[in-house]
Amino acid sequence: MRIGELAKATGATPRALRHYEQAGLITSAREHNGYRVYDERAAVRVRNIRHLLSVGLTLDDVRCFLPCLDGDMTSARPAAEGLRIARERLAVLDARIAAQVEARDRLAAALSRAGVPVAAPAPPTGKGTGGAAAGAVLPATA
Repeated sequence: MRIGELAKATGATPRALRHYEQAGLITSAREHNGYRVYDERAAVRVRNIRHLLSVGLTLDDVRCFLPCLDGDMTSARPAAEGLRIARERLAVLDARIAAQVEARDRLAAALSRAGVPVAAPAPPTGKGTGGAAAGAVLPATA
């Protein structure tokens, strides 16, 4: 299938597919006219890549899952390596959130000292915090 067909089948943009290919996550052959051609397994692989990205992993994190990107990742039991990668990414996200909260608090304090009313921060939504089982997020790694 051509890049547009793969994009339509997976919900990815052609640009994202080229990016995944450049990152070594998917491969294509070239037709005589230079068009990229992907085999049918590429759709499963792209859906798995998009799933891992959607839960907060990076392309570098996803690269660690190369051996299992062609299978049913959402129903596979998580391997220790997959859980390690997810925990490390969660720690990075937590640190970034803490830094943003601190920056927000400093700005709010400065505004308050200047006599400017400041709205209270929005409460956390709780979305994505412990609601999904790790097995539904991370596949077994080979």
